[in-house]
Amino acid sequence: MTIEPNMTDYDKEYEEFKWNVPEYYNFAGEVVDKWAEDKKRLAMLWVDDNGTQIKKTFNDISVASKKMANVLKAQGIGQGDVVIVVLPRNIEWWIIFTACIRCGAMIAPGTTQLTSKDLAFRSNKSNAACIITNPSIAAIFDEVSDKCKTVKSKIVIESAKAGWLFFDDAMKEASQEFKTAKTKAEDNCLVYFTSGTTGFPKMALHTHSYAIGHRITGKYWLDLKEIDMHWNVSDTGWAKAAWSSYFGPWNQGAALFIHHTDRFDPITTLDLLAKHPITTMCGAPTIYRMLVLQDLSQYKFPTLRHCVGAGEPLNPEIIDVWQKATGCIIRDGYGQTETVLLAGSFPCIEPRYGSMGKPTPGIDLNVIDDQGNILGPNEEGDIAIRVEPERPVGLFKEYWKEPNKTASSFIPGWYLTGDRAYVDEDGYFWFVGRSDDVILTSGYRIGPFEVESALIEHPAVAESAVVSSPDETRGEVVKAFVILAPNHEPSDELMKELQNHVKTTTAPYKYPRKIEFVEELPKTISGKIRRIELRNAEWGK
Repeated sequence: MTIEPNMTDYDKEYEEFKWNVPEYYNFAGEVVDKWAEDKKRLAMLWVDDNGTQIKKTFNDISVASKKMANVLKAQGIGQGDVVIVVLPRNIEWWIIFTACIRCGAMIAPGTTQLTSKDLAFRSNKSNAACIITNPSIAAIFDEVSDKCKTVKSKIVIESAKAGWLFFDDAMKEASQEFKTAKTKAEDNCLVYFTSGTTGFPKMALHTHSYAIGHRITGKYWLDLKEIDMHWNVSDTGWAKAAWSSYFGPWNQGAALFIHHTDRFDPITTLDLLAKHPITTMCGAPTIYRMLVLQDLSQYKFPTLRHCVGAGEPLNPEIIDVWQKATGCIIRDGYGQTETVLLAGSFPCIEPRYGSMGKPTPGIDLNVIDDQGNILGPNEEGDIAIRVEPERPVGLFKEYWKEPNKTASSFIPGWYLTGDRAYVDEDGYFWFVGRSDDVILTSGYRIGPFEVESALIEHPAVAESAVVSSPDETRGEVVKAFVILAPNHEPSDELMKELQNHVKTTTAPYKYPRKIEFVEELPKTISGKIRRIELRNAEWGK
């Protein structure tokens, strides 16, 4: 059955689009509770690797989030307090997320790969009042809890743990009556830690209007309707979850498909896709690359109608194989932790493989030069969003507590994404690369400084430089150029030792998959490492 897309005339929609942001807005009250009026409306189908299947309606989520909001209130957590949420794809994540929004607390999500050092840094940087996690992460946090002076409440799911409030017990006692906080659309709501070129991760702060901004993500790119079941193959620690596992789908009244698993497996993914009534899917390019390596002729996908990918352009061969097997073109989308969807290959426009597509309605996206002038067709420059006279909905408020870093991302009239591209004669954007040294791999954003800092802690390392390097499966990976300290010799054993050292010193996904031992590093006259020279050599530029 062919379903007409939500957008049928791109030019008309883009021209006529208008943002409507009320003074007061709360996603829990305005959206979740609205859909909950239909007691049977499905919010999610949750499955795990043991074959367990659980269905939750919007009413279930609404009621549970009110109870959880009361739990938070009893713990002294209220409007403006930061709650760190580090959970895999447990159902509780959606309940807690909604509860925090409902009571006006600020959510600081994190991936389950965070180390004790990461957790301490995030707690102290954000002055977090509460952390909610599972027993394994709770044990890691306990190693540094005495250094996290602002955390006054610790809540654990799955099983009880000494010194922590057990979620199940607290929920049994909690009332399901809760008056949703009267939050302004521009009140603080969500903070994501995002890596940069220098220093440790900065905090991208979003307001409650961020949820409104994701209406364009859910409506135009994900192309979701109330009848859909959407699967985002991404974990909950990243902004992608806000895009495709929360605000985007639920704005549209679509149900979520959630697969709770410890690791991605292409065979399991294909089995689930064939077995369940999944209609739309979002995955990082790496995931699609792994899926097409399987024998797709063994599967039928009777309900799948729309697929999207984000993070990096997909090569045409992958898209072609996937389309032949499923009937679906993988449509690219572009955005950042700091934004909602900025550009996409929308269902109503001709796909151009390798392109990011066209600007999203409501977003004035351009390629500009250093002076802020819009460049002509096929001229490479900086991707920028016009913020004057009107700031687009969904753009982050600031890098919280770091005004200098915020200021450096803006020039008069524009927000600079840090990415470079060109626009062709027909208005399609084509990604060229980062304007800084941040590495984008398998959907992760990795700053070289964090990896270099981890390496230098090893006694064998005198100096290092970290850049991106091409990889067939992941698009790009982390590569470290390492100068060894005296009395240390290069070897495969040392390489593995350094890789394992980084995995244990920082989040494991940041480790260098490639290491090259060198005698010297290219530097400026002032002694600053020229990463660009190393990066260009890797990419043959």
